[in-house]
Amino acid sequence: SRSGARPDPYHVLISESMLQQTQVATVIPYYDRFIARFPTVQALAAADAQDVLRLWQGLGYYSRAQNLLAAARMIVNDFAGQVPSDVESLLRLPGVGRYTAGAVASIAFDRRQPILDGNVARVLCRLERIESADVRDRETVARLWDLATELVPKNRPGDFNQAVMDLGATVCTPRNPQCLTCPLQNCCKAFAAGLQDRIPAPRKTRITPLVKRQTLCIERAGKWLIEQRPPRGRWASMWQFVTIAPRVAGELARCSTKLGRINHTLTHRRYQFDVYRCRANGTDIPASEAPRKWVSLTELSEYPLPKPHLRIAKLLAAHKHESPKR
Repeated sequence: SRSGARPDPYHVLISESMLQQTQVATVIPYYDRFIARFPTVQALAAADAQDVLRLWQGLGYYSRAQNLLAAARMIVNDFAGQVPSDVESLLRLPGVGRYTAGAVASIAFDRRQPILDGNVARVLCRLERIESADVRDRETVARLWDLATELVPKNRPGDFNQAVMDLGATVCTPRNPQCLTCPLQNCCKAFAAGLQDRIPAPRKTRITPLVKRQTLCIERAGKWLIEQRPPRGRWASMWQFVTIAPRVAGELARCSTKLGRINHTLTHRRYQFDVYRCRANGTDIPASEAPRKWVSLTELSEYPLPKPHLRIAKLLAAHKHESPKR
């Protein structure tokens, strides 16, 4: 920065973790709440995992939250409570890859380290006229890292890295780049060739599989049955209403009232949840080894729920005065 003051390394670690695959405008309120609740790495290290997940609720990619908690504990235990300044040590932290390590090292510690995210990759591809290359291809990624390493300056590398990211986000955009106002226009090989709209090469469209599930909102004495997801995998350790594959549902749908359907799209998968409401005294509850609890709709806010189940909870609240089938 112009003042010479460097940001708190812990804050940079949090913000860069949140910004992975998430827009800045979405991240800001989550970041503010997270820092207010866990202002130091020691505070985060001492936190309960469920509290961290609940604060992350709605931001998606929940493994980031669990990795941050594990990283904070490693920093406290192995690095005397100080976020390490060198890339090698940063890469030891759970969930920290080359991009995040480079961002923390350069922005917080003024280390001459490159970064490479989608915005930076697009700027570099156009700058060097790297045509017909999939920016996810291993060979292309290696070439872009080499180029980023070559370009990052010794002085104020963090400011340089952030400037290139901002340039990609606001000027060198995927569609309709604002080349006439770009400070790199004179040295941009793609612009000189009139190819800026075709570089990088568009990604091939992938067919995302559809996963169908039936969610049972099971009621007993004004409370609802929820279960905890496994500690690994998608939405790890979060809570949800009882959810089963359609082929298992069978008789359950006959004694249930259908509330609606929730569609939820992730990067590589689409989910379709058919939501049913039923009473426990008229239902054989599907067996499960998962931890389960009976909670009121008010108590539900104390548990971290994946986004589709937050929507299911709202759907349930809107129909709470209706009587389910017996």
